[in-house]
Amino acid sequence: QVQLVESGGGLVQAGGSLRLSCAASVRFFRLSIMSWYRQAPGKQRELVAIITGGGTTNVADSVKGRFTISRDNAKNSVYLQMNSLKPEDTGVYYCSLRYISDDYWGQGTQVTVSS
Repeated sequence: QVQLVESGGGLVQAGGSLRLSCAASVRFFRLSIMSWYRQAPGKQRELVAIITGGGTTNVADSVKGRFTISRDNAKNSVYLQMNSLKPEDTGVYYCSLRYISDDYWGQGTQVTVSS
């Protein structure tokens, strides 16, 4: 059974930083595409950043230059470094794993940025 456990969320002032972590309990982690999504209150879930097993990354235009996604295949973990946070970055952040055609989700971690 696949489990994804996020951590690192919290309350931060605008301009601050947070680092989210997601640990996956799977044997095929290094073959998986990992992503971070977020969902703000009253809005649809949106893709924030994605990283392939080989380390190719892409981030949403709204966070480009501020957020960085990375992974450590030896630790079955993916990270999201968030700098220069803005109030509009507030939401629940979800870690997602895709292996072949199956998607798995973590429970989410709350990020709140105060102005």
